[in-house]
Parts: sequence; structure tokens; C-alpha cells
Amino acid sequence: MGNLDGQVAIVTGSATGIGYGIAERLSNDGANIIMVDFDAELAEQSGSELAAKNVDLEICIGDVANPETAQEAVRKALDKWGRIDILINNAGIGGKNGNIWELDVEELDRVYRTNFRGVFSFCHEVIPHMIEKDYGRIVNIASIAGKEGNPRMVPYSATKSAVIGLTKSVGKELAGTGVLVNCITPAVVQTRILDQFTPDQVKYMVDRIPVGRTGEITEIAALVAWLSSEECSFSTGAVFDISGGRATY
Repeated sequence: MGNLDGQVAIVTGSATGIGYGIAERLSNDGANIIMVDFDAELAEQSGSELAAKNVDLEICIGDVANPETAQEAVRKALDKWGRIDILINNAGIGGKNGNIWELDVEELDRVYRTNFRGVFSFCHEVIPHMIEKDYGRIVNIASIAGKEGNPRMVPYSATKSAVIGLTKSVGKELAGTGVLVNCITPAVVQTRILDQFTPDQVKYMVDRIPVGRTGEITEIAALVAWLSSEECSFSTGAVFDISGGRATY
């Protein structure tokens, strides 16, 4: 028995990495899962792994930037379980490395669509159902780069900063309800997204972590699990650092 027994969680970008770790942790705590990912083959594989652990889940394949993907995820959750209690906006991409004068606006648009438009779309579709129940937990995965900025990573840093701004705004909009909205700002975590960065870029990020190591997926998932639970009851519109001491504010 877990503290999320019977609840339904939508987790975007959950076929691998942090998203999969979060889905696994929430399911261990008793939640039913909607796995959202654009990679159908990987999602089926990851879904099978969770199903083998007796996790009740549905898979939704699509680009989070398209509102239709969020609509389909909501439909699957309501059709099967009749409720949505938790939304984890995890899907994100790193984008190309380069100084701002070396990147074109199309690169900004590409990163924006996944990292910010996707968060907006899922919040837009899910929140009305949470308001109707007067209960919900939304956790957005931002980044320490969104607070401090990383050089040669303007699209990534700027869109993660936008996620923080969205979290604060929506948290205030829903403050009079039972729906809480928070975000976390991890430093470097060893996942596939690091493959999108150069070795020098990864070294830059790791060297700035006072603890001297990358974060673990299980550590991220543990914080998200608390923010997704009823134990989190007096925090909304907040930013929770999990950066190994890198955060300066």
C-alpha cells in the first residue's frame, strides 16, 4: 500500500530517463500511470517493464507540443479511471550547443515547442479536470539552467526559465483551490539528454556542482513523489532545488 493508491498520474517523456524513474516511483507508491512519449518503440518496451511489476498503465504516443497529445492523454485517463490526480511535465530536449549568434530562430522554436509549449498544453488540458475535483498536484521539471543560465545553451536555459515563470503564475491562479503547482530545478543528471551536449558543456555543468557529482534519477523521483502527494499541502508556485548545492537563490 502506498500514499498514492488509486490515484492517476500523467507523466510526459516517461519512456526513459528521469521520466521513467518518476513513473516507476509513483507506481511504486500506488499510482496508475499514463506514459506519454513520442518514441513508440521505447514506450512499449518501458511500459512492458512496468506492467511486469503489476503497474496499471496506459501509453499515449505523441509530441507533447501538439495539443492533441495532451487531449489524448486526458481521454485515456478519464476513459480508464475516470480521474486525473497528478501531472508531471517532464518531457524536454537539450537543443544544440552554440552562442546565440550561431543559432537560428528555428532552433529556439524547436526547443520551445517541447520544453515550454508542451508544459502549457498539458496544463491547459488537465487543470479543468483537477479544478472540478478541487484536487490535483502538478510538478514541472525545469532546470538549474533556468535560474542561472548556461552559456551556449540559450534556448534550453530560456525555456526552462519560462517553465519556472509558468509554475509561479499558475500556482497563484489556483491558490484558492486544492490544486497545487510546483517545479523542481535539477542540476546535471546522468541521462540520455546529456548526449545532446558536448563533453565541454557537460564538464562545465558538473564542475559547478559543489557536491561534486551528478544527480541520481532516484533522487529526482523521490522529490517529485513528495510534491505529488497529499503530504505536500502548503507549497504552490514554488521552485524546489535539487542541484547539489549549485543554486545561488
